[in-house]
Amino acid sequence: MLHPLNILGLRLAAIIGLLLLFLLHSAAANPSRHRHRHRHRAPQQLILSSCIHARYPNLCLRSLSSYSGPASPRYIARAAVRASLSRARSVSYFLRTRVPGRDHLSKLERVALNDCIEQISDAVDELRRTLGELQHLKLGEPTFGWRLSNAETWASAALTDEDTCLDGFDETDGLVKTQVRRKINRVARLTSNALYMINRLDDRRGRP
Repeated sequence: MLHPLNILGLRLAAIIGLLLLFLLHSAAANPSRHRHRHRHRAPQQLILSSCIHARYPNLCLRSLSSYSGPASPRYIARAAVRASLSRARSVSYFLRTRVPGRDHLSKLERVALNDCIEQISDAVDELRRTLGELQHLKLGEPTFGWRLSNAETWASAALTDEDTCLDGFDETDGLVKTQVRRKINRVARLTSNALYMINRLDDRRGRP
């Protein structure tokens, strides 16, 4: 069995390695990087400093690796929510149309799947509302705190719905449970990271 310090060292090494890959990927995706070197370095550095503290840092970096917008926590939070919303929509489509053997599900599986379809549909709507609040979030305006609180509430509700979807499959087993769990876990982790990015805005009031 590995010593806890050795495990921590391996995790840190893995994260550092991914950070280096992130930088290389970002540079390769931008052929004009030498001409716009300083303009593109700032958002990359902000993403790195943000993702390193997220609950799922590796996934955070991968989901934002193509980001090329302003070096602003508000814009990066929007990008994180968009990544989660895109994945949630894809999962919703899968649940409604692509689940294998849906015509031969057990009663428990059918109930769990139908509940999950409804919950992920709610999550999609909640993430869409989250993004809407962030798009109207403007520094210095009286509504800043209210909109930020709304965004946090909607994102938290989406995460709850995603987690609840998995609960329905606790009494089932088989391929459907495995595939649904894999897809829901992915979108839930993206939503968790997005919520973290939103929560960070609470500490940056008055800054871009």
